[in-house]
This record gives sequence, structure tokens and C-alpha cells, in this order.
Amino acid sequence: MSRARPRPTVDPLEVFADDFAQDAPEVEFGDADVPQDRDPGPPVDPMPSDALAAVPRKGRGAVSNRSGRYEPHARERVDDGWSSPAIAPVAPEDEEPKLRTTVAIDASRTVIARNQSPDVPFDRSINPYRGCEHGCVYCFARPTHAWLGLSPGLDFETRLLAKPDAPALLRQELARKGYDCSPIALGTNTDPYQPIEREMRITRGILEVLAEHDHPVMIVTKSDLVVRDLDILGRMAARGLAKVGISVTTLDGALARTLEPRAPRPDKRLAAIRACVDAGVPASVLVAPVIPAINDHEIEPILEAAIAAGAESATWVMLRLPLEIAALVEEFLRAHFPDRADRVLSLVRQTRNGELYQAEWGTRMRGEGPYAQMIAQRFRNACRRLGLARRTVALDTSRFRAPGRAGAQLSLFGD
Repeated sequence: MSRARPRPTVDPLEVFADDFAQDAPEVEFGDADVPQDRDPGPPVDPMPSDALAAVPRKGRGAVSNRSGRYEPHARERVDDGWSSPAIAPVAPEDEEPKLRTTVAIDASRTVIARNQSPDVPFDRSINPYRGCEHGCVYCFARPTHAWLGLSPGLDFETRLLAKPDAPALLRQELARKGYDCSPIALGTNTDPYQPIEREMRITRGILEVLAEHDHPVMIVTKSDLVVRDLDILGRMAARGLAKVGISVTTLDGALARTLEPRAPRPDKRLAAIRACVDAGVPASVLVAPVIPAINDHEIEPILEAAIAAGAESATWVMLRLPLEIAALVEEFLRAHFPDRADRVLSLVRQTRNGELYQAEWGTRMRGEGPYAQMIAQRFRNACRRLGLARRTVALDTSRFRAPGRAGAQLSLFGD
């Protein structure tokens, strides 16, 4: 059973995630400090002795389904005595019910999200899905599920929302008077090629609209499903309109199953890089995130494997732990890596001036301090040695042709 516990009050200025492509200006939604004269709210009682520890579930990344930051109560599982083996024997495999993935419809009226972040090389993006079944516990999009009244934990990877109207909405937005063309990014928040894309094909529909109107697109994914759409991407790339980035966190299959339980294997992602390059689509590798004492030793091997697969450029991102992600990652580490959990968290703090996260522009992606500087130097040296560029090719915006607006008056001079 579960019981509710009161949560401390939260300042509205503290609850906006700053860690995904739809960043707002820092002056509006930054990680503001808590005012010193603000009532911190009722204290939260320490964990009671009858609370049940969260345990990992096969095929899922988050260990728990802790409440989001907007909820008035935090919920915890407790032992009420009725599940005691002496009373009701339970087989180990039946102790935790299986979590099934559910998909609801997102009724958004617009599909292009804008951002003003100086940390990313684009100002607009499309996310066909909310939530992501890949289950990467470190995913910086997890806090957005709290906006829906859902948990950034297991809810994020099991209770998904899809935008089947995204292609039609995109066409409408491209047709708006005054639309200025700039590359649209896919995969900046949740993966556009997560498993449900196989059936829903929303990402493919978006690409069809972009290709029809010669609109440039950049894709970030950790799925080899991107290969399915090379018939579209190849034609776009031939006109300078498409490029793809593949995220490779580790080459160790066992570690990948732990970190990214429902994402394709590392070898499949490397094969996807090769397929993209063979189809004429510029492909880069993202070593992201670099997790101290977990995968930091793999930077050079990943880059070597990527260039062997044909990657032309590379980039990296340090592990980031904003909002609910910090607690989710800590319990994940203590469940899966109890021998080094404290070491990982200590190194993270060394890159964030003693904190688990800092949101300042320019440093939040890479961190600061000796450890972060060492990672950056290793990455630079490896790229230089292997001949990998650290900047990707620019896309052509001059070819864009706006869709005809239904009912619009024709121009007298046809311009």
C-alpha cells in the first residue's frame, strides 16, 4: 500500500526546468535562489521504518515513481503487514506488478517550440512525443512530466503522450505569414525514434512535410530506427537540408541495458551511423552524457568506434542533474552501483561548484573544475588524433518554400 506525506511549499520561480531545448530566457525561468524570508513550509518527516525501499524493475530505468514537484503530497510504499510471507506467501516474480506502456493523445495546438538558449545551435524544435520509453534515468526531459501531474520517474517512461496531428500542425505553422526559415531540431527533448514511432510514424510524417517544402532539419537520436527514413533524409541531405546525430553512451552492452534499458544496442547505433553516411547524410556522434566513474573511461573508444563507422564530427555533454533528476539518479546509482554511488556524486559535485547541478549558461553542458577540464581535454585530444570535427556542417535555409495558405489571395505579380 502507499500513503501520502505533505511536501514543503515550492516557489514558482524554482520549478521550471531549464534543461531541454525549449529553454526560456534565464531572467524569466532560471534556477532562482529561494528567498531567505520565504516560509519553507512544513518539514518533511524522515523515512519511516515501515517504508519499502524502491527496487529496480527489469526493462525500466527509474527505480521509483516519486511524485513530481508540483504535487501537494509525496507518496511512498509501506509494508502494512498483509504482504508478509507468513500471511500471504508471494513468489519473487509476483512482488512487483509489470508496468505496461500506455500512450495517450497530446492535443497541442502548435508543434514548433522556440528557445533562446545560447547553449544549443538552434532556436526551434519539434518533439513528436512526451515521455520516452527508452528509460534513460539521466534524461533531462524527465522534469517536464511533472507539468502533466505525472511522475518524472517511472511515469515518464511508461505513460507517454503522442502528437499524431504534428505533421498537419507543422504545415500550418510553416504557412504562416512572416515565418522565417531556420533549421528545426528533432529529438531535443524526447527521442523522435523511440519504440512507439514504429507504429505511429509521426516523425516520418514530420520529415515528409519538411522535405516537401525544402525545410532543413537536424535529428538527435539513440535509435537505429532513423535508418528507416533514409529514403527521405538522403534526398534532403543531397540538397544540404538534413544531418543526424547518434548518441552513444557506452560500448558495453550490459552497461547500456542498465543505463538505457529500452534503447537499441550500441552496435546498432554505430551501424546506423554507417548507414546514414552511406546514404549521404552527414552523421555525428554524441558522447552523452559523460557519467563520472561509470562511462568516462570510454570517451576514446567510443570516438574510435564512431569514426570507424564513418562519423564526421563529435560532441559531448556532462551528466546534468536538475530538479527531480538528482534524486532519481541517486537512487538509481545506489540500486545498481552501490560500490561507487558516493564516488559518482562526489565527482558530479566537483564539476558543479559543490552542488549537484548549476544552470548557468555556457557551463551547464560541460561543468567546471579540474575533472570537467580533464574530460574536455581528453575529448579534444581524441578528436584531434582521429580527425573528427567538433562542429557539424551548416544546413541550407535558402531553398525553403512556404506551403500555400488555404484561401489566401493570389499575388498580382506572382511573387
